[in-house]
This record gives sequence, C-alpha cells and structure tokens, in this order.
Amino acid sequence: MHEEVSRGTPDLSYCLADPMRIRRASFPKLQSLRPEVSGFKKAEPGGPGRAGSHGGGGEREGPDEAPTPARPGTRKCWGERSGVETESRMVVTSLKLQDLIQEIRGAKTQAQERELIQKECAHIRASFRDGDPLQRHRQLAKLLYVHMLGYPAHFGQMECLKLIASPRFTDKRVGYLGAMLLLDERHDAHLLITNSIKNDLSQGIQPVQGLALCTLSTMGSAEMCRDLTTEVEKLLLQPSPYLRKKAILTAVHMIRKVPELSNVFLPHCAQLLHERHHGVLLGTITLITELCERSPAALRHFRKVVPQLVQILRTLVTTGYSIEHSISGVSDPFLQVQILRLLRILGRNHEESSETMNDLLAQVATNTDTGRNASNAVLFETVLTIMDIRSAAGLRVLAVNILGRFLLNSDKNTRYVALMSLLRLVQSDHSAVQRHRPTVVECLRETDVSLSRRALELSLALVNSSNIQAMTQELQAFLESCPPDLRADCASGILLAAERFAPTKRWHIDTILHVLTTAGSHVRDDAVANLTQLIGGAQELHSYSVRRLYSALAEDISQQPLVQVAAWCIGEYGDLLLEWSSEETEPLQVEEEEVLALLEKVLQSHMSLPATRGYALTALMKLSTRFHGDNNHIRQVVSIYGSCLDVELQQRAVEYNTLFRKYDHMRAAILEKMPLVERGGPQADEEGKESKAAAQLSEAAPVPTEPQASKLLDLLDLLDGPSGNAQHPPPLDPSPAGTLAHLLDLPCAPPSPAPIPNLKVFEREGVQLNLSFIRPPGISALLLITITATNSSGDDVTHFICQAAVPKSFQLQLQAPSGDTVPARGGLPITQLFRILNPNKAPLRLKLRLTYNHFGQSVQEIFEK
Repeated sequence: MHEEVSRGTPDLSYCLADPMRIRRASFPKLQSLRPEVSGFKKAEPGGPGRAGSHGGGGEREGPDEAPTPARPGTRKCWGERSGVETESRMVVTSLKLQDLIQEIRGAKTQAQERELIQKECAHIRASFRDGDPLQRHRQLAKLLYVHMLGYPAHFGQMECLKLIASPRFTDKRVGYLGAMLLLDERHDAHLLITNSIKNDLSQGIQPVQGLALCTLSTMGSAEMCRDLTTEVEKLLLQPSPYLRKKAILTAVHMIRKVPELSNVFLPHCAQLLHERHHGVLLGTITLITELCERSPAALRHFRKVVPQLVQILRTLVTTGYSIEHSISGVSDPFLQVQILRLLRILGRNHEESSETMNDLLAQVATNTDTGRNASNAVLFETVLTIMDIRSAAGLRVLAVNILGRFLLNSDKNTRYVALMSLLRLVQSDHSAVQRHRPTVVECLRETDVSLSRRALELSLALVNSSNIQAMTQELQAFLESCPPDLRADCASGILLAAERFAPTKRWHIDTILHVLTTAGSHVRDDAVANLTQLIGGAQELHSYSVRRLYSALAEDISQQPLVQVAAWCIGEYGDLLLEWSSEETEPLQVEEEEVLALLEKVLQSHMSLPATRGYALTALMKLSTRFHGDNNHIRQVVSIYGSCLDVELQQRAVEYNTLFRKYDHMRAAILEKMPLVERGGPQADEEGKESKAAAQLSEAAPVPTEPQASKLLDLLDLLDGPSGNAQHPPPLDPSPAGTLAHLLDLPCAPPSPAPIPNLKVFEREGVQLNLSFIRPPGISALLLITITATNSSGDDVTHFICQAAVPKSFQLQLQAPSGDTVPARGGLPITQLFRILNPNKAPLRLKLRLTYNHFGQSVQEIFEK
C-alpha cells in the first residue's frame, strides 16, 4: 500500500517510468489501483497532473463541477472524477516475486491465473525493452517461476546471456539458473555463453566457478564440452573440495557427450581415489564407472584398483566413514552403493577381480541389517554384484536368501525388486530359488497388480516335473480370483506347464478343462486344438472325456472355447454317452434327445460365435451316424441354416443337406470317427524318423576331418549333391541286369550320403551359434539344419531370436525354438530346427539374423553363409 504524501510537490517518477497508459473511461474498475495524494489537483488530459493549492483544505477542481472538500483520512484514485469523462493516464506497477507467487496461488480459476500471468509477462517484456540493469534479474526470476508453471518463457533467453555476462554475482546467479532452465542443445543461443563460462571458470572466484560448472554439466553440448575441456581439467586438481566435486561431475557429463574425452580425465582418477572428502570420492567413483562402461581400455586399466576399492568399502562397513553421511545407522549408503556398482562392472567375466571381492561381499551381505530402506539398498546392490561376477556357489545361495528375506518385507517396492531379481536368477540358480517357492506363491495374493504379475511370472518359472501338481493347484486357485488383466497370462502359463510336465493324460485333460471352465475366452487360441488333439490320442479316455465335457456344457454354454471342445468331442464320441462306464462313481444317464437338444441350444444361443455354431452343426451331423434314432430332427435343424447370413455356416449346412439328399449311402463313411492321433502329430513322427535315421548315419559314417574353409564351402553346396571330399559310391555292377536297370531308371538302393560336419557360424562375448546338418534318407532335396545357441559368459542371454532367409528357389520352414533365454555359464542351450527344401538342386545361400539382450544391451547381428 502506498503511504499518504504530505504537503508539497509529489514525486511522480514512478508514473513516467511505467510504459503502460490506460484510459480510465475504458477501465473504470481500475480506478482504485493508485491512491490519490491529498492536496493535489485532478490530472488534466494533457499531463499527469498539477499541484494544487496547499491551503484549500484538500479541495479538487473539475472542469464541470464545483470544488468538493476532501474528507480527511480518505484516498482518491489518480484521475478520479464525476460528471463529464476526461482522458487520464494510469500506471499499474509490476509485482514482486513474492507477491506474484501469492497472487497466483490465490487465483480461484485457471482463467484468472492465465490472465494474471499474461499481465505480468507484459510487464516483464516492457522491463526487458527498457533495459534497466538493476531490475533485469528480478524480472527474470519472476519469468523463471512462470516457466516452472508451464507457461512460455522463451523471450527471456537473451536476458540470461546478458545476466551471465554481468560482473555482479546476483545477476550471474539468476542468469545461470535461467540458462539451465530455458536453454538446451536445440537452441543455438546456448553456444553464445561459451566464452562467458570460460571466463568465469578462469577468474578464480569459487561461487562463480561453481555456477559455471553446474550450468555446463546441465546443458553443455558436445561443442561446449570440447571447448571447455582444458578449464575443467585444471579444476580437477584445485585444493578446494567444493570445486573438485563439481568439476568431477562436469567431467562425467563431458564423457557422456564426447566419449573420446575419456583419455583426458583417465590419469587423474587414481589420484582422486585417495581423497577423504565424501563428495569428491563419490564423484570419482561415478567418473570411473562411466569410463569403464564406455571404454574397454579403461575397464582393463581400473581392474588394477580393485583392491583399493575393496579396502574403501571395508572401511565403510567396519569403522564407518563420517557420522554426518550415515543414514539410519548405515555408514554412507550412497557411497557404498556406488562402489558396489563399480565392483560389479570390474568383476564381470574376470576371475581374479571376482576372487578379490568375494570375501568383502560376504561380509557386507552378513553384516548389513534388512530393517531399513538404506540397508536394503546396499544389500540389493550386493546381490546384483554377486550375481554378475564369477562368485562362489555358496555366495550365490546367500544372495538368493537375501532376496527371499526381501519378499517378507512390508514395503511393496522391496518385494517388487525381490521378485524381479529372483525371476532373473531362476534360470541359473533354480534350486536356490526353489526354496522360496511358498513365499512366492503367497505373493500371488497381493492386491497390487504389479506385484501379482511378477509373482505369477516367477511361479510359472518355478514349475517343474516334481511340483507340477501342487503348483498347478495354487495357480488354478489364483486363476479364479485374479484380475482380468492377468487371467490370460495365468491361463496360458498353466496350459504350457501342463503340456510340458503333465504326469498322466487324465490329469492333463482335467487341468485343461478346469482352465477352460474358469478362464473362458481368456485362453490361448490354440487351446481348443491342443485339447482335441490330446483327447483324440488317448483312446482309453474317450468315454471319460466326453462325459466330463457334456456335464460342463450342460452347466454353462457361455465359455466359447469350452463349448467348442465339448461340441467336437460329443460329435466324435457321442455314442459313448449312452453307454455305462465303470470309471464313474455316479453314472451319467443321458438320452439321445437330451444331447441333440443341448447342441441345438448352443446353435440358438446369442452368446455363440460363428465358429462355435460351426462346431455344433458338425457335431449334429456326426451324431446322425452315431445315434440309432430317427434323423429327421437333425435334418430339419441342418436345413434351417441353409439360409444363414454367415457364409461359412451356410456353406456347411448346404453341403450337409446335399449329403443327406444325394449321398446318404456315403454319409456313414464320410462322417466316421477321426483316427487316433499321437501327441505331436504326423510332423513330429516324420521328424522323429528323420532324427533316428540321421543318428544311424552318424554312427555308420565317420566324420571327415577337413579345414574350416572346406566346411564353409560345403555349406554353399549342401543341396548340390555330395561334396568333393565325400566318399563316392561304389560303381554299379556291370552286369546286363544291372545295366538294364540303370538305363530304365528302375528304383535301386541309393548310396548313403556322407554326413555333413557341424559348423560354427557366430561367436561373441561367450555367445556361440553352431549349425548341424541332417539329410533324411530317401528325400535328397530336404535338409534339416539344427541351430544350437550356447552361452559361456557370466550373464544370461534373453529375448533370443534367430531368423533365416533363403533365395526364392528354396522353401524354408522355421520350427519354434526351445526357448528365448540362454542361461549363463554353459546352461541349457536353445535349439531350433530349419527345414529347407531345394527342388532345383541349387547351391544354398543362408542369411541369418540374431537379436538378443546381453549384459544389459541389445545386440543384433546379420551374416550370410
């Protein structure tokens, strides 16, 4: 509030400095923005106002009104009048930062807030145009606050440059802050402050140097980093820990922007490791970590300092570092975590370094309590380090037990981290993780969906042949109550586990039926085909299966996959429903009319999909040969769908009607039961025969020893007959009968082709890919190539995908791989079968593309053989 001015001429400089001129007649509500100074006359249209009589008792004179005495203690607006309007000039002052914040927080609507900010931004723009150096940093501070609220503030970028170039510290402070907030590499204006930063780094004033280093480490581009490397390098050796800490962090930013600058900062790291200052040591560890991650040469160089790092960490664990950096009784957890990360990088795939840090890791794992968040962070980094280096088996078991204790923690984040880590370790340390299976199953009941999802993934990974029944029971209970988002994953996991580890076919069928009944439409697309194939191959379970499915269908026809399987099974084995089975404790009494009525109900249900109606219509048609009653009702139902809107269903109905009318004598033969199908299908049988024949060939024929170059040449001629080094078949008997048979191309026993040696086509960081070749006997144009991926490194290979391409003259069929994860240290390899058909006997050209994740990086390799 403005204070009353005593008698005399008032100071009106603040009015002349304000660029805004507001007409009072246009903005009557703004009359009270500036109080009138008593004892002065009303402003005339030609100027800001005139001084009045001092002795008039505060009277005001207007052009059309008599003087009115002013009441003591009251305030008048500048230019206030009554009667005839006159043009006056008004001044609205700019708010201070504190007042602006208060006004914005007090805005009741977003429109009111926008209006207030627009007015204040207009004042800031006007102040920038006037160029008042004393007000520039205050106006920019308000603009930065507006920028943090999400409003545009780009017009303040050049003002940041002016403040940075100012010699005053108050200007530099706001200018550097504005540069960090308003400038980045996308704006060319950021290059204009390079010289200012260079000058500030060289002038020797620590607060200014600190501001320059912070700005450079926040928004410095590659060009700025190259230009200012020398200045930052000099500050690394300054006696002040304040500057060294900031210079080290700036060096980290420079290496990330320009990796070739690693050689500049590499020699100083060994000296900085001897520092006792917390910030300097923590920054040095961060700098070394960045160097090791980006340069293999730096990684080899810093493996020499592993004993020194081990000693620093041991000192932190046993004696403590400094009380001021201890958190919840844990000595400097931030420094411990950073050292453990660096040790993990240095010990990866290096036996000597791993051996040096094994004892220390065991000490940290046993002496750190799990009661607090800081100690949990240290323990988690210890577990990650143990799993990444070549640690002892007992130490790995200790790490898994620590994660098991994390699962019992009340904090959800800690439990989530434990589940993710155990899921990563389940391939390499399956038996150790298996001990915590009850705790993992308990996590399925978590209300948090993210925790339930990770617990489900880990539970499915823990299923094996010894615990399949118990784990399936737990997973089925979870399937009944799990959120809809997890139902598809849970159902798919149960089906896959049952397919791999089912103890009996009956248990397998019961499990799939339970999943179909519970999950409904959330099951996989191939669940129906897999179950029908399983039932068809188990002749002894036909009666049991059809009765179970009929009972389930009678109870609920809304689950479409279940209805489809039941309709198929009733159509194939519906006659068994009418027979008595001794396997059932409660025999099922079913009449033919009941079965037909149930299928007709499925056809008429609005919940049935077109595919489901197709199953039901086909089942009715097949029952016309299974049942011995009158088929007129079946013919009537089939004829109804001859005019169905669904084209597929209509076609089936028309064909079935034609079968009744014209080919009724062939109906029984056409609709007979499907033959028994062995699990795996005819394709699996063919592959099994090919594998057996290939094994016999491998045992009978010796593998020729030849150089690697010859093997590569053989790969190009795999389907172009036997290679030149292969043994030639013996000549035919020159008898007349033999000659005649040869001339007439009569079938004769072909010679056994020589086996093709295995070939190594790829190797990188312990990941190796080998090809093995098999020619099935009797099919000279077919070649089977088995891809085998092994991993001898210390880290798992995940998301492994192998793709192949051949010329158009070939036919390539890729079988599904055995998995997508290759465990570390020689774990179970991944195998995949390629079937290549070469009818034209052309030379083979094979292009392979590998994609996988290894050591936290995505790898893609394309090569041609």
